[in-house]
Amino acid sequence: MCGRYAQSRNVHQLQLAFDLPEEALGQEGDPRAWPPLEELDPDYNISPGRPVYAVLGPPPQGELSGEPGPRSLHTMRWGLVPSWAKDRNIGYRMINARSETVADKPAFRTAYRRRRCLLPADAYYEWQLVNKDGTSEASTSPATDPQHKKRKAKALKKPFSIHYRGDEPLALAGIFERWRDPEVDDENDPAAWVWSCAVITTEAAPELAHIHERMPVVVPADGWSSWLDPASGPDDLAHLLHETPVSRFEVDEVSTDVNSIKNNRPDLLEPVEDAGPAHPETLF
Repeated sequence: MCGRYAQSRNVHQLQLAFDLPEEALGQEGDPRAWPPLEELDPDYNISPGRPVYAVLGPPPQGELSGEPGPRSLHTMRWGLVPSWAKDRNIGYRMINARSETVADKPAFRTAYRRRRCLLPADAYYEWQLVNKDGTSEASTSPATDPQHKKRKAKALKKPFSIHYRGDEPLALAGIFERWRDPEVDDENDPAAWVWSCAVITTEAAPELAHIHERMPVVVPADGWSSWLDPASGPDDLAHLLHETPVSRFEVDEVSTDVNSIKNNRPDLLEPVEDAGPAHPETLF
């Protein structure tokens, strides 16, 4: 967790939802210092490696800096590629950062201190394991369950959509990084820089723990400024990591069509009334 989510809003809708100034949209800048903004199609089944929208605060500090802000919208690749990585494909294994270790793990700690973002989402998906006898149990993570792969392979998977009640977007807590592609000679070429991000996860709240033991950190609107502010200290950040407003969430069982990333339709978010048994389709 989090391994899949949906995001259908366009740039204008996100501008309104996140109170973004007009000048922060589509602004050109040094590709080394500031991520691009690309208009994305609605995606109801976002998987690792896909381009996603990210809301940033003040520009990253360092030798290079940009001027747009205080918030701006950009596009990034989901799956964080550390600046020291030899291959961008490492990002497929780094779509999530655990809140318990994000401040210390070498791949994430610098981004956590200096480069935090919000990842807009209509909803995120999670899968509950269903045993052959029909009983269900929460999915686990490889980091906490040595039998994770074995249990997951034997069980069927029942998908759920988790979202706010109403039409407000989720703001997933994220971190981002830039990576220099050594195969592109000109560093001024936008293709020379890969901007990527990861979702921060935490232990699931009791209301959601029956589905999966983990959940993404969702930042409430009154915490956006603090999360995006590079000056926020450890206490501010630790507080926000534990403030996901789960009491406002709605959980819907959805069609197993979402199990395959080949399916990408608005009705993937619609609740199913008579779900029937789960199907052992691949999640990726």
